[in-house]
Amino acid sequence: MQAPSVGGVRLPKGQGETIKLPRGASLTDFADKIGANPASLVQVLFHLNEMVTSTQSVSDEILELLGSEMNYVVQVVSPEEEDRELLDSFSISYGEDAGGDEDLVIRPPVVTVMGHVDHGKTRLLDTIRKANVMEGEAGGITQHIGAYQVVTELDGYERPITFIDTPGHEAFTAMRARGAKSTDIAVIVVAADDGVMPQTVEAVNHAQAADVPVVVAINKIDKEGANPDKIRQQLTEYNLVAEEYGGDTMFVEISARENVNIDKLLEAILLTADASLDLRANPDMEAQGVAIEAHLDRGRGPVATVLVQRGTLRIGDSIVAGDASGRVRRMFDEHGGDIIEAYPSRPVQVIGFTSVPGAGDTFLVVDEDRVARQIADRRRARERNAELASRRKRVSLEDLDAALKETNQLNLIIKGDNSGTVEALEDALMQLDVGEDVELRVIHRGVGGITEGDINLAIADNVIVLGFNVRAEGKATELANREGVEIRYYSVIYQAIEEIEQALKGMLKPEYEEVGLGTAEIREVFRSSRFGTIAGCLVMGGVIRRNARARLLRDSVVVADNLSISSLRRVKDDVVEVREGFECGLTLGNFNDIKQGDVIETFEMREKPRS
Repeated sequence: MQAPSVGGVRLPKGQGETIKLPRGASLTDFADKIGANPASLVQVLFHLNEMVTSTQSVSDEILELLGSEMNYVVQVVSPEEEDRELLDSFSISYGEDAGGDEDLVIRPPVVTVMGHVDHGKTRLLDTIRKANVMEGEAGGITQHIGAYQVVTELDGYERPITFIDTPGHEAFTAMRARGAKSTDIAVIVVAADDGVMPQTVEAVNHAQAADVPVVVAINKIDKEGANPDKIRQQLTEYNLVAEEYGGDTMFVEISARENVNIDKLLEAILLTADASLDLRANPDMEAQGVAIEAHLDRGRGPVATVLVQRGTLRIGDSIVAGDASGRVRRMFDEHGGDIIEAYPSRPVQVIGFTSVPGAGDTFLVVDEDRVARQIADRRRARERNAELASRRKRVSLEDLDAALKETNQLNLIIKGDNSGTVEALEDALMQLDVGEDVELRVIHRGVGGITEGDINLAIADNVIVLGFNVRAEGKATELANREGVEIRYYSVIYQAIEEIEQALKGMLKPEYEEVGLGTAEIREVFRSSRFGTIAGCLVMGGVIRRNARARLLRDSVVVADNLSISSLRRVKDDVVEVREGFECGLTLGNFNDIKQGDVIETFEMREKPRS
């Protein structure tokens, strides 16, 4: 049956059939489904005031528009369904345990700690695992995601519990929600002297949306003004009713600082798990799970922290996570010890990926490396098509002239030290609401130092580059300075979001700006009982001044910030400054963790006139 002519173009007329297409499909993909000529579909859209080529990835709206015009119901397949179809084509089932009930064994609960900023999440995790992760964290906010397993005793048996350590600010909404999806129990931390705050409510909403049981830890009971009963009363408004009030939510009063009732909190987690959940998994199948975090290590390559959810992960397994594949070469636990096998609910660091997986990507073990590569390649192509379709701005013939004029758009490239923070920062920035007159566009994001390739991309598209806990490599800095590309460095998420929001609103008025003074490479490291650790350096550029502010870089990643050049010598003489090309010896105050090959970057903060 022929369709009525659309602008002189005649096409097969549908009978209301459903056509399934992936995100970012092209008109050629559509034409293959209905047995039409792609050029004819291009003509149809042209007469509908949409200019699209036959091989171009197009948005869901255009696919649906074309389908309705031709009496087809276009169903854009969700990412989860796309992935399921992809794995089905390789005869792989994901998300379910193989075998019957007799093959399932009890696994430890996986716990995410959430709550308002400064209510003590990091201190609580620090107390639980007896390892200090607070030092070096900018602004007291956990900047990286990790996972840890601890063992506690209940009814005479030792029981392990796995903790996923997620950042605690509302800017990390997407990451925290994703963490809840791989979580069995959520621990909501509320400060007894502060009460329920906006991020507390947000954390409760995430936990309830993910349908996970909640244990409330009322922290800081040792502080003056603590009122635990007030917390219990406030949380009843959010359907968290304490057991003593006739509800089913366990509330535990703790002090993370004073190590009070931490054992009771761990016991409450296990009791909640036993009462509310059937935590079992098959350890005899090939491993499946989720990548919690990943980063690029110069010495070891891509390193991913993965949580095994079912099966057993072993050395030598062929593995695929998102669009990254590889073979498991080594595995480490949270203490850096080697692991041969990782059972369900076990978090491990994996070395062997050929690229960096994304935070929250599902991983699975397949029969051979070839299958892993094929799955990764198909996922990569699918994501690229979907991204191209989402970035394309719909342009009709009527507004073509306006579209060709300069748009009020801020383009960004985001580089960070790990994939989780990059993704969370992008998500937070894309949620900024500054009206319809201003547009924010992230054209590239990645893990690792800022490279020449990033700067070249920035030159082509008039882009600002954001570096989160990473720096630009030497030649990239020179290229950026020469071409006038702006690079902004951040170590605190709040500052990045606030400045970009102000820039979008045209209100960016920083009072001070950082001005680089010079860089020096550490050639030798000397130990002195009198002066501490002395760095023997060669000044690579600019000038190194005594008492100047400094930061230490290792493999283009910021190791330490807010340092000071406390002493500076040329040969045996104290000097005020040392210029490019000369050698010197210097100390960084009480900071001694320096290595040969590290780079010291000095700068000063200068007042910047308000614009």
